[in-house]
Amino acid sequence: MKDDQRVSLGADLYLLLFLALFSITAVLMTLTQNVWLNTLYLGLTVILILLTYFFGLIVGLSANLLFIFGQILVMIALNTIQHSEIPVLMIFWLIMPLLLSATFYGMNHNQIKLQKSNAKLRADIMARGAFDEETNLRTTVAYIQDAQVFLETNRRFNLPVTTVIIRIRYYKEIRKMMSNEQYLELLKLVSETITTTTRNNDVVYLLEQNDPTWAILLFSNQDGAKVAAERIKANFEANLREAVNLKNLEILLVVGIASWTPEKMHSPYDLMNTGIKEIEYDVAQ
Repeated sequence: MKDDQRVSLGADLYLLLFLALFSITAVLMTLTQNVWLNTLYLGLTVILILLTYFFGLIVGLSANLLFIFGQILVMIALNTIQHSEIPVLMIFWLIMPLLLSATFYGMNHNQIKLQKSNAKLRADIMARGAFDEETNLRTTVAYIQDAQVFLETNRRFNLPVTTVIIRIRYYKEIRKMMSNEQYLELLKLVSETITTTTRNNDVVYLLEQNDPTWAILLFSNQDGAKVAAERIKANFEANLREAVNLKNLEILLVVGIASWTPEKMHSPYDLMNTGIKEIEYDVAQ
């Protein structure tokens, strides 16, 4: 985290320095009052910055050295051939493009490092199984960890803890008739329906993708969980009718509900497996 903060600070400093140098360049351009040469050099400076951005620091520095050499040739030509006087202040063009390219590269380099760090962090989270990549729901790993907290709350304050397990009836048969696009849409449709239907203090999980299995942990008794389950089914049916890509499929949700019973259960796995077992007794309408 400290490394990321240092890199972010570096990117900000390079940006401020780049803007300051650009402002100084604008002031010096005004003082020299050589419109056509300043315009030409400004355009070439922008090209040098873009070369540094797309091809790296080495290419950018090499191009800047060629630009400096070209400026020297222009000055010699104007003085010897045309006998034109070039203001001494025009010398700033020898160093400003180089400084602008270097600061822009530094800013971009630090931003790329931040992007890579964020991507790695996201990959680490996914690798540890905390969240499902497709739906951003918590997975089985998180379910077991969170259930421990729910069960400890149950022990201390005697609050009822219930889990609702949700699956798709005849999923294996339906999957054979679906394309990958339809599968992903169905996965997200069910996930969004459950998430938007449940209360804020209910936690939703996607336990498995091969045979899509969702779970909800809630502080409620069996009756309260049944009401929540029926509401999810009703909302899913309404949302399914609006899903154009899924209209040709007859999809029903089945639900299993299990409440924590300390006398019969010993771990969150017992609660989860009991809920999965209860699905067998749900007859979808």
